[in-house]
Amino acid sequence: MDWIINDEMGLTVGHVVGWAAASAMVIGGVIPYVPQYIEIKKTQDAEGFSLYVCLALLVANSLRILFWFSSRYELPLLVQSVVMNVTMFLMIHLCVKVKRVNANNREHALRVMTDTDTGASISTEAGGSVLKRVRSRHYLNDLDFKYFWNWTDFQSYLDFMLVVWAVGAAITYLMLSVLWFMESMGFVAVFTEAMLGAPQFLRNFKNKSTYGMSIHMVIMWTLGDMFKTGYFIVRKAPSQFWICGTLQVSLDIAILSQVWFYRKNSKPRDLRRGD
Repeated sequence: MDWIINDEMGLTVGHVVGWAAASAMVIGGVIPYVPQYIEIKKTQDAEGFSLYVCLALLVANSLRILFWFSSRYELPLLVQSVVMNVTMFLMIHLCVKVKRVNANNREHALRVMTDTDTGASISTEAGGSVLKRVRSRHYLNDLDFKYFWNWTDFQSYLDFMLVVWAVGAAITYLMLSVLWFMESMGFVAVFTEAMLGAPQFLRNFKNKSTYGMSIHMVIMWTLGDMFKTGYFIVRKAPSQFWICGTLQVSLDIAILSQVWFYRKNSKPRDLRRGD
């Protein structure tokens, strides 16, 4: 009887640990963006966050979702990609909203300055020129590559990703039986995500300083990526996952090592990943 109870308890503990690890995988990737979201909403300033981080993660996780139809990797990894995409859209929506409000405020301030005859240094012509720039709006259907991923309405970002998903789904359907293509898609997906820290590493290397970088944030990335890579290995995820996970951990460690090498030129300060 005791051995039956022990086996049942062992099974229960195993289930709890498994669910905890799966839950950590699903939400762990979005946790670093929660304080970023709160800070932007609190300060009403989105200039410090690069929307290209959202683009990279949206593309990477969309490819991972399409790759699932070929490899059928674990469900928590699929759910993680869906959750990350939702998170990135929330970040984009907030940033676009904040930037639009700030642009409207600047437009109102300039209108007041140009309409008030106080002999200010801003001429009507110059003020009108600035006002015209502030009023400018950029949309996906403008087909102006100069403003790609710098549109002023959320719908343009959503429409672009809908096009990406539609094209990606069509290609996946046609190429699903082509093993090398689907494997390459999986590698591109996880490799794109793995290289998100590269701009930070190159920036530190170029400046010979980690000034502006939050050490605690990088430590959190490193621990999270180590857990994620270990999960990939233990759960026997496709090789693309653990190979690029190892690369991501190596890049995190390289960034942390820069703190030591450039410590004389560095001062602690918050910085967002991908800036």
